[in-house]
Amino acid sequence: MLPALWFPGRPGGRGWRRHRRGTGQEVGARRRRVGLGRPRGSATRRGRETPGPAGIIMVPPVPAETMAEEEGPAIELRQRKKPKSSENKESVKEEKIDDTPVPERAPKHVLFQRFAKIFIGCLAAVTSGMMYALYLSAYHERKFWFSNRQELEREITFQGDSAIYYSYYKDMLKAPSFERGVYELTHNNKTVSLKTINAMQQMSLYPELIASVLYQATGSNEIIEPVYFYIGIVFGLQGIYVTALFVTSWLMSGTWLAGMLTVAWFIINRVDTTRIEYSIPLRENWALPYFACQVAALTGYLKSNLNTYGERFCYLLMSASTYMFMMMWEYSHYLLFLQAISLFLLDSFSLEQSDKVHEVYKIYIFSLFLGYLLQFENSALLVSPLLSLVVALMLIKCLQLNVKKGIVAKIMKAINFYLACTLTVTLNIIMKTFVPHKENGHMLKFLEVKFGLNITKNFTMNWLLCQESLQAPSQEFFLRLTQSSLLPFYILVLIICFLSMMQVIFRRINRESLKETVTLEDGRIGERPEITYHVIHTILLGSLAMIIEGLKYLWTPYVCMLAAFGVCSPELWMTLFKWLRLRTVHPILLALILSMAVPTIIGLSLWKEFFPRLMTELTELQEFYDPDTVELMTWIKRQAPVAAVFAGSPQLMGAIKLCTGWMVTSLPFYNDDDLLKRNENIYQIYSKRSAEDIYKILTSYKANYLIIEDAICNEVGTMRGCRVKDLLDIANGHVVCEEGDKLTYSKYGRFCHEANLC
Repeated sequence: MLPALWFPGRPGGRGWRRHRRGTGQEVGARRRRVGLGRPRGSATRRGRETPGPAGIIMVPPVPAETMAEEEGPAIELRQRKKPKSSENKESVKEEKIDDTPVPERAPKHVLFQRFAKIFIGCLAAVTSGMMYALYLSAYHERKFWFSNRQELEREITFQGDSAIYYSYYKDMLKAPSFERGVYELTHNNKTVSLKTINAMQQMSLYPELIASVLYQATGSNEIIEPVYFYIGIVFGLQGIYVTALFVTSWLMSGTWLAGMLTVAWFIINRVDTTRIEYSIPLRENWALPYFACQVAALTGYLKSNLNTYGERFCYLLMSASTYMFMMMWEYSHYLLFLQAISLFLLDSFSLEQSDKVHEVYKIYIFSLFLGYLLQFENSALLVSPLLSLVVALMLIKCLQLNVKKGIVAKIMKAINFYLACTLTVTLNIIMKTFVPHKENGHMLKFLEVKFGLNITKNFTMNWLLCQESLQAPSQEFFLRLTQSSLLPFYILVLIICFLSMMQVIFRRINRESLKETVTLEDGRIGERPEITYHVIHTILLGSLAMIIEGLKYLWTPYVCMLAAFGVCSPELWMTLFKWLRLRTVHPILLALILSMAVPTIIGLSLWKEFFPRLMTELTELQEFYDPDTVELMTWIKRQAPVAAVFAGSPQLMGAIKLCTGWMVTSLPFYNDDDLLKRNENIYQIYSKRSAEDIYKILTSYKANYLIIEDAICNEVGTMRGCRVKDLLDIANGHVVCEEGDKLTYSKYGRFCHEANLC
């Protein structure tokens, strides 16, 4: 039994508190006995006295049978002497120690249940990733009949910029040494005529560099062909992508059932979640798996109940994945900029400790500067909005640390948004003023035209606007998400989480105290910082996806994750029942039932409707046959001189560079102003220009052969005004856009027709 500690209370009252078991000296002191005064008519008892740290009498608790005899006047205990000041301090210190809860060790069966849950969840996550990677490999084999093709026919399946990426992978394998291969990539003058480029920096060729090193270092050249090794890495990364989404939904909901539902929705809606089926070597296919790992680590890092070791692991994983994501994709810092905005709003609403958020800011800065050094001093990272925002937020944090109290701190909190915006813009302007950079000005012009702020006849701008991936999402996109039941549940989960988050914000504004630990009975899912971050982030990504359809590949995977988390989370259902004031059925029991029943019903319906379709796709043999392109590549390799330069559409030039290795005049890249100008000039072969003008353009780029495509020259598109020849006529002033399209008189016919090559 624990001894009891008495504190003076009201006269005649009792003041008992628990006291922890004392040291050895205290135990020895308890052996001395003192007589306690008892009320008249009661028997005298002798108890043990232990002088406490402040001269307080230590008395063992009275047994239950004795307490029954002591009903009546209260026992009054008195102190023998007044404690001294030093003794009083020791008493206060001892009192604080006594109030500290001692963690109890969980029973063995509880530990076993936790271990079994984690083991099964991890096994399911890894299995889901491996099965998805195998599914992609099997589907790719059936779609292109890949193993039965010759090497030239396999390479033709890489289209556009994907062909350029894979061509540099082949060049690295052909290089006599690693150093020589890197030098040829950084000083490349064998791709574009009259132009030496740093392909490593301009085209973000770190994936190809890493893949070539792994292929040679692991001795895979004796086991597997280079193309299978290359696409195998990409498919493996997609498996990691799915596993990271699984883990993220698992961390948010607390059940691995949400991860299984996330994977199911991701695969069923793969047309809108990934472009891996169309272009394997795309930069986003290499980079987004690392971003998914970073989001999973950030989700765990923001959790309030995370222990020290878990927090360190999440921090290290987040640091590594952030840097790898930034190295794999040239546009990665824009996506991290949106994430930084989400964390800034999370910090502004005081929904998470500011220290964690600013630790993430430090990761951003470290990754930016390390990427700047290893990407050949890429100035685009220094002038990026991410760096300006993070530096501005850290400056604001320093100002808030210096003025923690008083009216000044309140004013700083009120103008936090204003300071963040103004400082970010100011720092970005300063960086662009003093740091030499090549900004993609065409991107800003494109956004101006996209939002109707400007009108242009420029061929490149209008051609970009006509691209399907840069237009607003079609109705078929929302219809597909609705048919798979993804969109309705996502909207439901988003509304509940958003409203709960707004409740928390209003409580913060009204200075209402929030619980340190939120239980299931509270029904306050918006108080969890990781949930708030995901709500803000998915709203930002969704807003961009509603403007540009190509950004749906960033948003839809997290739609799958958030919807699966919500329907599998008892806390979300409990939040809804709290608002509805459900009384007929116990809300906690109903929330637990729905969190298991709803995902089970969804999973069974998806299995019944979509699983046969997936199996049909794997069993059907599709055919990819392009004899004209094969004949062209064969002729170039056999008949064309080695020093020949070919001119044509950028998409075809990528295939020529990959399949033949010959030099071309343009490339299908749109992040360089010079390449954009070259593409526009070469496309003039489909305009109404004289043969002399076309000849001057071709000879200015040292072109020896011109390839004219019948599909472009005689294009009959459904969207009139978006065909290449229509856009050229607008840019050259051959169309008057008044009362319909009217062709003006031109003494020259269309060059591709006049050349009698179509």
